[in-house]
Amino acid sequence: MGKKLTDRWASMLALPGALYLAIALGAFILGQDHTWDLRHLLREISSLAEHPHMMTFGGQALLFIAVLAGSAVVGLVARGLGRGIERVWLTADWHRWPSPLSRWIDRRVTSRRRRWRVLRQNLERERGTSAYPMAYDRMARLSPEEPGRPTWCGDRIRAVEVRLDRDHEADLAVIWPPLWLVMPEPSRCEITKARDALSRATAMAAWALLYLPLALWWWPAAPAAATLAGTAWLRTRAVTDTYATLVEATVRLHVGDLAAQVNLEHEGTFSKDLGRRLTRRLRASLPPIPRMQEHQEEH
Repeated sequence: MGKKLTDRWASMLALPGALYLAIALGAFILGQDHTWDLRHLLREISSLAEHPHMMTFGGQALLFIAVLAGSAVVGLVARGLGRGIERVWLTADWHRWPSPLSRWIDRRVTSRRRRWRVLRQNLERERGTSAYPMAYDRMARLSPEEPGRPTWCGDRIRAVEVRLDRDHEADLAVIWPPLWLVMPEPSRCEITKARDALSRATAMAAWALLYLPLALWWWPAAPAAATLAGTAWLRTRAVTDTYATLVEATVRLHVGDLAAQVNLEHEGTFSKDLGRRLTRRLRASLPPIPRMQEHQEEH
């Protein structure tokens, strides 16, 4: 366990952070006047290395500790930014965001919904023709189901909830935590890997944001940040689709095991009746309504 945590810390925080510090140092040394002057870079680094304090063991140890701590701090900042970016891209709780922002998102969702409905009608007209797959791809590129969030990634995750509710009358938010506890270990591992891949993709977008300010001192940082951002966007879409597909497949495959664990009889198929009864069984009850007399005594 300790080795895994160390490896995870090194791969997600220390190494990317150390690379960032190295590039930042190079950017400050080169500046806009010596953009590709490697001789200037090596000369300045050699001058820093020959400083009297750097020739002592204490100075070298202090430098090592500073680099290690700086790498970890930068990595933690990137991780926090990545979580914020993930929240923005998935937008699961956008209704609770501050009013000006939520109103803008509501208009965007409405616009996406109108465009999606046109594409869905076009898809229906192409049913049974050779143009049907292309029409479906056009619709799915906007959203696999009727949009309810402002981003494709958010709607891809939401599509799992929509389909399970429509096909089986099952509430994913209710049945997923218990299902996670009873599903086989291989399924849990695959979903965990997909979820980690999503976190890494959004972390890449965070690194793009961190590299962008370096362009103030060294302009090549701007195209590097743009490349990172574009790659992060493509990877996030791909891994979001993989994660959503695995979650939906896992529910459909193992919901019978969950029903058996809670002693629900069923015919062996994931019917609407089973989804409805399973949701009802697992959903937490509401707190009791306080009696009027007790309420008055409290006041």
